Amino acid sequence: MGGGAVISRQRLLDLIDRMRVAVPKEVYDAREVIEKREEVLADAGAEASRIIARAKAEVEERLKETEVVKASEERARQLLAQAQERMDELSRQAEAQAAARLDDAQGAARDEMREADVYALQTLNKLEGELNEFIATVRRGIDTLERRAAERPG
Repeated sequence: MGGGAVISRQRLLDLIDRMRVAVPKEVYDAREVIEKREEVLADAGAEASRIIARAKAEVEERLKETEVVKASEERARQLLAQAQERMDELSRQAEAQAAARLDDAQGAARDEMREADVYALQTLNKLEGELNEFIATVRRGIDTLERRAAERPG
């Protein structure tokens, strides 16, 4: 066909499928953020365990004196509450960051899918135009041959 490229329908469909399947980098980034969130949560849990261990040690030390027992229990409760608050805050931050990254990745994936669809539509429209031109050429050839056959005495 005049200067155009001929692409088999199956090859074109395969290319379109590959474009749709391609996973954007942002999705992998979002997975990394989720993994980082898991690490932050694990670190927060470890930090909470260390704080709890310190609190328990402090409580045991203060149990030696009767008057200090109440104060040490209160301190232990405070430390536990602080550890829980810290762990909750770290968890909220990690979840918010993971959600933001995931939203960004999903938006980027939608944008890339739209771009792939536009490209595929343009390619298919161009192919349709070329096929219509080809069909018109074939139709003119058939008409010419039919006219010649009709003009010849039989």
